[in-house]
Amino acid sequence: MQFDFATIAGLIIGITVVVLAILSGSDVMIFFNIPGALIVFGGTFAATLIKFPLTGIFVSIPIGIRAAFTVQKEKPRDYIRQAIQLVKRARKNGIQTIEKNNLKNPFFKKGVQLCADGRDLDYIRKILTQEMAMAIQREEVGGKIFRAIGDAAPAFGMFGTIVGLIQMLANMSDPSTIGPAMAVALLTTLYGVLVANLIALPIADKLESKSSEDKALRSLIIECVFQIQQMQNPTAMLEILEPHLPEKQRGGAGGSDGYTAGRDAKKRR
Repeated sequence: MQFDFATIAGLIIGITVVVLAILSGSDVMIFFNIPGALIVFGGTFAATLIKFPLTGIFVSIPIGIRAAFTVQKEKPRDYIRQAIQLVKRARKNGIQTIEKNNLKNPFFKKGVQLCADGRDLDYIRKILTQEMAMAIQREEVGGKIFRAIGDAAPAFGMFGTIVGLIQMLANMSDPSTIGPAMAVALLTTLYGVLVANLIALPIADKLESKSSEDKALRSLIIECVFQIQQMQNPTAMLEILEPHLPEKQRGGAGGSDGYTAGRDAKKRR
């Protein structure tokens, strides 16, 4: 895993633009309002607790944040290359020899370990598909939680605006109360818009995209494990696995790593 610099850069740029816009015209302290923050952040948190189970929130949010801010270092074609190398070793020295490997992906490593343990194909399919389903579900719940936050924050910002206006109109005879009430009215809307559109909704969209990518990647890994378990011919294995890649990535791995060798063998036929 490595950091997703697009997500980090987007947040930094967004926060910087907001801060510079605030500093360019006035004192930054006037944008801090405790009642307004309590309405938006407290109300959003309460609404999220009502919508989702407590365990789901504290389990799925960290998973969602990790998925949003990290990206896989290895590409799909790397897994195909590794699978071909492992199946060649299995065909030459026996399936038990693939237990020792340098796989970094824990899902792929688990599948290969099941093969080395001599598990049958149905058992491997059941274990890996269940694990994939649970992992995807946790990521999807994380995305739903951030989307719920994005929906609730502007609503509570509007609620704070109404509260501030009511306070202001109820005390028009006292000019000293108009300013604080108007501050609550406007700042709550500002807080809600920023939380929703700069943080929550972009992360929710990113998680939806990452969930789809992760599902496709895990499906490829499961197919790689199936081919290893059956000790498939490397050339036939390449033909089976390549459709999982985009057209422009097929045959993209270089070097004498088994992937290229498999393609060369396929071309010579």
